[in-house]
Amino acid sequence: MTVETTELTLPSRIEAVEEAAVAISGLLGRSGVAEDVAFAVDMALREAVTNAVIHGNNKDEDKLVHISATVSPEGFEISIHDEGAGFNPAEVPDPTASENILKTSGRGIFFMRNFMDEVKWLIRPAGGTTVLMTKRF
Repeated sequence: MTVETTELTLPSRIEAVEEAAVAISGLLGRSGVAEDVAFAVDMALREAVTNAVIHGNNKDEDKLVHISATVSPEGFEISIHDEGAGFNPAEVPDPTASENILKTSGRGIFFMRNFMDEVKWLIRPAGGTTVLMTKRF
């Protein structure tokens, strides 16, 4: 497997989730990644891009979602950056807590952390949030 990188810049509309998923699926497919790994990456990617579009950029199509993904023999790394105000992931309620279990939203960060090996956030002083995710092979 060789190292390959894909970069995308998408407007903040909900269709960006599928556009990103198709592009990253192609990257993983060309690399011969196992189906279970591709599934995990797809789930985490869809959650991260949805969060960037809806929560980060508030579906403002003048704001962009920037995605950079690299696959290598060691694993897969992806960053998703929005142009919003930023947030503190520690302040997001635990979706497994009894008072949140029946809520229809609020599970994205939980899913990302469970599908990927490493997830971290960077709040940019100039604006925007970047989520960095890694899946080791």
